[in-house]
Amino acid sequence: MKKRFSPPWWAKNPHIQTILPVLRKVPQPQTVRRRQELEDGDFIDLDWLGEPINGQPILVLVHGLEGSVASHYARRMLTHAQQLGLTAVVHHHRSCSGEPNRLLRSYHSGDTEDIAFTLKQLAQAYPQSPLYAVGYSLGGNVLAKYQGTYQQDSLLAAAVVISAPLALGACAKRLEGGFSTIYQHYLIKQLQQKMRTKLNTPELASQMPITHQQLNSLSTFYLFDDQITAPLHGFADVQDYYQRASGLQYLQQISVPTLIIHAQDDPFMTDEVIPQPHQLSSAVEYELHQRGGHVGFICGGSPWRPKFYIEQRALSFLLTKDPQ
Repeated sequence: MKKRFSPPWWAKNPHIQTILPVLRKVPQPQTVRRRQELEDGDFIDLDWLGEPINGQPILVLVHGLEGSVASHYARRMLTHAQQLGLTAVVHHHRSCSGEPNRLLRSYHSGDTEDIAFTLKQLAQAYPQSPLYAVGYSLGGNVLAKYQGTYQQDSLLAAAVVISAPLALGACAKRLEGGFSTIYQHYLIKQLQQKMRTKLNTPELASQMPITHQQLNSLSTFYLFDDQITAPLHGFADVQDYYQRASGLQYLQQISVPTLIIHAQDDPFMTDEVIPQPHQLSSAVEYELHQRGGHVGFICGGSPWRPKFYIEQRALSFLLTKDPQ
């Protein structure tokens, strides 16, 4: 890996890299929401920036856990896309567009069916437009798994995977220790609130695998995934979920150009997410940086006006790949 990213002196701490981008106010380009009805009776929402004209590329953004079009990384990438005149689409996971989804199930780290559906719809509606995608954190794991599952049948011309928890079990354990527990607590509270909504919906409550009281005791990702994520999405238990959904095992099967970016100091992860050379196909370009935090990668500016590495790097990679 050629050294491309270097943080400023004031942003070498992984938690500054992770938290400062969240706190910074980023303008949100105006988007248009379009709903996709799914075959199982549920829906997902796509937020569109622009409309592809004359075969213009479409950039698909796949957000992280409990993210949305409003997430700092989505706003920044949409801004860059707008400046370049690109059409961009934010693919919202079920329940993440501001409205509860209809079914008992929701979304998870290995849920490739919904992104496959979105890409198929885009390819059919705009057959002349090459599709590119950027996946962040959980969305990055989903994207890596999609690429490895579909291989040469992937509908993407190229993809970028950022800060993906490619070994889910190791990442869940990492979030149970040290300062990283703050991130876990914050995210678990959001997930619990969504489950409370389902428990308060009569037609769903009777099918839920837990009660209100049990829900309140699920204080870690391991417990939440074991008691909720796994049973609601067809996994035997949490170990089955982590094993089958982790993206690491799919990297060797990827056939379409894919860039994967990790930071070694990512507070959400351990070295177990770092692929060995034999685990990467020739289509994968891997960047491991010493610093960068989780979906941070501040590369300059000041604490009040930081500059970021991800957008320029991702777009330069994607837009130099010729559609097949």
